[in-house]
Amino acid sequence: VMKKILLKDYKSNMGVFIDLSNKNSTIVDNSIYYEYENLLINHKEVLNKGKKYYIYCNGGIKSRKAVNILEFYGYDVTLVYKE
Repeated sequence: VMKKILLKDYKSNMGVFIDLSNKNSTIVDNSIYYEYENLLINHKEVLNKGKKYYIYCNGGIKSRKAVNILEFYGYDVTLVYKE
């Protein structure tokens, strides 16, 4: 079962916030931007299985797919969505 959290409930001490849609993101302080394809292709280089990741995108489609795939690879990922 995919873990989900509302954007308004995310706090920076919870884990790393990854924004898939906004290169100059101001949605969350200290968020990291990755292109969807690059994140999935390079997950072994850019992610750490010991960390928690919160994945967000404007529409929710890419983030949902990314969370499904990364969860399958064994990462601790949570979908972040707007209301």
